[in-house]
Amino acid sequence: MSEKNHAVRYVDLGLCDYDSVHQLQQTLATRRYADEMGDTVLLVEHEPVFTLGRRADEANILASAEQLDSEGIAVRRIERGGDVTYHGPGQIVGYPILRLRDYRLGASDYMHRLEQVIIDLCADYGLAARRRQGYIGVWIGMNKIAAFGVRVRRGVTFHGWALNVAPNMAHWGMIIACGITDGGVTSLDAELGQAPAMTNVKTGLIRHLGRLFDAEMEQISPGDPSLRSG
Repeated sequence: MSEKNHAVRYVDLGLCDYDSVHQLQQTLATRRYADEMGDTVLLVEHEPVFTLGRRADEANILASAEQLDSEGIAVRRIERGGDVTYHGPGQIVGYPILRLRDYRLGASDYMHRLEQVIIDLCADYGLAARRRQGYIGVWIGMNKIAAFGVRVRRGVTFHGWALNVAPNMAHWGMIIACGITDGGVTSLDAELGQAPAMTNVKTGLIRHLGRLFDAEMEQISPGDPSLRSG
């Protein structure tokens, strides 16, 4: 096997609140830009939250404040692209903190590369996932299985993808997901009739990331000192 051209660390953070991981992303992106650390991918399941991109329309959240409170769903406006989306348990969110120039990728090519990771992961389970012209994301039929929203700051990426494995699908009924009205949302659980093990899906994601980004993937512990956000 030929030697990989890049070294990327990854960490499985488990179930975490949105705010702490958002702050960690920004800290790691700043360190990456300053060349104080290498490329890192965060894997996480979030506690329930709706996030709105920079130009998202708040009217795409259909639920009242009382409904959001009763379901325990937070709302955050953040700096990524895209409209409103949902994160929650049963969904694998990936945040690559990469310096794009090292991969000779522009922002659009990078997004397509991330989409391909999910398409190839779905193929592992016998699912024919695809891109949809005019939209960012990965779809099975007319239903989106993975959403994407990325920010590139000073050449370093943060934010990333959200792959639906077995989340609470009812929560999508409280939003117009990504502002799209001519398509639904699905999950690996819904498509396969049962949810694959989260650990197996994460292993597949890391394998495809390593292959498509020509990277040697090294796992680190959530307690690694470089991950301190303070």
